[in-house]
Formats: sequence, C-alpha cells, structure tokens
Amino acid sequence: MSSDTPFVHADGVAKRWNGQLGVENVNLTIPRGSFVALLGPSGCGKSTTLRLLSGLELPDEGSITIDGRDVTAAAPSDRNLSMVFQSYALFPHLSVAENVIFGLKVRKVGAAERREKLDRALEITGLTGYEARKPGELSGGQRQRVALARAIVANQPLCLMDEPLSNLDAKLRASVRKDIKKLQVELGITVVYVTHDQTEAMSMADMVVLMKDGHIQQTGTPEELYYKPANTFVAEFVGAPPMALIESKALPGFESATHIGLRAENIQVATSGKGRLACKVSECEFLGSETFIGLTHPAASGLTVSLPGLKTIPAGEDMEISFSDSDLHFFDDAGKRLATPAG
Repeated sequence: MSSDTPFVHADGVAKRWNGQLGVENVNLTIPRGSFVALLGPSGCGKSTTLRLLSGLELPDEGSITIDGRDVTAAAPSDRNLSMVFQSYALFPHLSVAENVIFGLKVRKVGAAERREKLDRALEITGLTGYEARKPGELSGGQRQRVALARAIVANQPLCLMDEPLSNLDAKLRASVRKDIKKLQVELGITVVYVTHDQTEAMSMADMVVLMKDGHIQQTGTPEELYYKPANTFVAEFVGAPPMALIESKALPGFESATHIGLRAENIQVATSGKGRLACKVSECEFLGSETFIGLTHPAASGLTVSLPGLKTIPAGEDMEISFSDSDLHFFDDAGKRLATPAG
C-alpha cells in the first residue's frame, strides 16, 4: 500500500470535560509509515489527541479510523497499536526480558516465538546482555529502551509515543531520539509522537501538527512550518531563536500587513546610517559556533541576529540591521499569514 494512503484519520474530533475544552475540530490524515509529531505548549491538547487516537479517551464528536476501520468507540486493545509513555511503565519486579515479552505472554504467544521476538527487539535496541536485569539496575535511557523493545515485540503497525524522552537529560535525549527514528524507519511503522520540544519534532518528524488551546494551528513538514508559518503563533513557536515580529509601521511600504516576520539568519549588521532598523543590544548568547545578539526596538519583539563565533557586545550599544525584502513574512491583524504585503 502506498505511503500516501491515509492510515490514521481523525475527522472533526472534539473532546470536552464539564464543558471545558480539551480539543476541538481536530482533523488529521496520517499516511502509513510516517512519523508525525504532535507539538505544542503544555495544555494545548496534544496528549488529549493522542489519548483519543489510542482509545484511552472517547471523543464527544467526530470519528477516528485506523487502517480503514472505524475505531471511534473501540477499546485500545482493538486498535492494533502499541504505546510508549513518559513514565516507561515497567514492572519493577520483572526482569528486562520479562517486561519486554509480558504482553506476548498475556496473548499466549508460544515460547519459541516469544524468544525470537525478544532477541530481535533487544538487538535492535542495544539491550542484548541485559535480559536478567531489573529496571532499578538500569539507567533512564536503558529503561526507555526497554519500553521501546516492548513496543517492538508487539509488532503493531501503529505506535503512539507520549513525551517518551522528557525524563532524560539532554545528551541522552539526543541519543535515544536517533534510536527511535532509526527504529521507525527500519520497522516501517507509523509513529505519532507527542512532544513540547520543537527540536525533537523538527528533527524526527515527516509531518508536524502544531497545536494551541485545543486547536490545530498548522499541519505540514518541518520545513513548511519554519519557512511558511501559517500565523504569528507558529512563527514565534517554531525556530530557535523564534521569528521576530516587527510592526509594519516601522518599515515603510508594507503598511497593508500588520506584522512582518524575520528570521535571525536573514538579518545582517549594517554600518551606521545604512541600516533599515536602528536597535539597541540587549544581550549576547554564546553557543560555540555562533553568538545570538538580542536586540530591542520599540516596534519589534524577538529581534535576534546570529553572528559566527564569539561576539561580546555591551548591552545598550547601538546596532543597525539590514535585511532583504525576499526574506520577510507578512501577517494580517488576525495574525494570519499573507502571501504578499497586499494579501
């Protein structure tokens, strides 16, 4: 079946608790074999959306299909999926091997097949030799790999992951992130991955679904969200540093837009008297290969210029900047993207 064939589809899904919004009008089409990140700040509805896909919550409105089958009211066990949680959800009294094959035992899979699946899963996750250890004897990264191995032996075509790396330190997160992406590609499974970390979403996903206040703000490739944000929320959420927003009154010729967006990499320092905006330096953030210089301007927010190497510029110093019109993004008074300044 083509990878473009809709494998998971949510149509107009809504969930509320006592009248309070969880998610509203969620429309998702997820191709088979894709890696989809549900991204957004805390409370945006991404975990609720995942729970609705899994069957841990049932929608008040709308429908959900998986592999062409309506599962809107189906139990999690009837949806042919596996899940990996933030908490690992391992049995502390069971060994690594027993944790990994627990579900297979419940389903009365034969011993020979269990052993074969276990060996393969441990090999893929780099846990061969750890079979007899208990979770308490493992590092956080190893425990998360056990949870991944358990999902692998389940051999389900859909895997839902709810912030699985948030308990790990930064270096370990980067390592396990690569493991997860590699596993997804090798196994050919469809992954829906909840995260608040845009680096995870942008580096791992084929498709990113950015949410805010229970609504989807934009669905697209990482490149689409970065280079063509649908609104000012997407512009300011995606990217490190985020896109700066400038009031159009500060740039003559673009008055038909309300705000103008500009990425740090598209800003150049100009010589005095030749810049398009006169700013003041607010801070310097040295990151090794580059330094982000934070700038203030009365008609702008989030202005940052990226300079190579180490740069130390005192706060309060004047700095003029320049940029090309072709690198500008335009938004109307509702914050929606305009194709051109004239809309």
